[in-house]
Amino acid sequence: MTRAPQKRRLETRAKLLTVAKTIVATQGYSALRVEDVVAHAGVAKGTFFSHFGDKDGLLAVILGARMTEFLDEMEATPPPTHPEDIAIRLTPMLDFVAQDRVIFDLLLRYSGTTGAEVDAVITESFTRQITMFAGWIAQMQAHGQIRADRDPALLAEGIQAFLNHVLALGFCMEHEKQPPAQALAPFLSCWLVR
Repeated sequence: MTRAPQKRRLETRAKLLTVAKTIVATQGYSALRVEDVVAHAGVAKGTFFSHFGDKDGLLAVILGARMTEFLDEMEATPPPTHPEDIAIRLTPMLDFVAQDRVIFDLLLRYSGTTGAEVDAVITESFTRQITMFAGWIAQMQAHGQIRADRDPALLAEGIQAFLNHVLALGFCMEHEKQPPAQALAPFLSCWLVR
């Protein structure tokens, strides 16, 4: 049985997350402020910081959960049969990340790929993506639909790199804006087709 102080702590954490998700849903990720979260949750800033460390830590928890949902949805559908299918399959996740630079920056930061800060759920989502891509690639290779001269894991790492590249270009003012999946498709064709 959960002890009362631990139960209160879990309830407070859940309340902070609920308030933060509500703010994000109405105002966006960039608009989230610790002051607003604690005011709406009715807790002190110190309580907030004891649960999440900082605003980015809170956002990492929210983003990690959302990325897990995207991956669950993708894994529940039949695998793609050609590179264009991969881009289509990734559209909801890419559109989500592309909606706000804060999302992209935090995912990279907490994945461990660009720095020392790591969130286990976000890191796991990057690992799951690579594993999922490698599975798709192996299946397409077995059916002769894409190049078979490279290891699926290597090709999967390339897809992940192209995802990050396309998303980064989308936030660059000097590049023409286009939907991320549309921007990704030519990279996938060049990378996966002989």
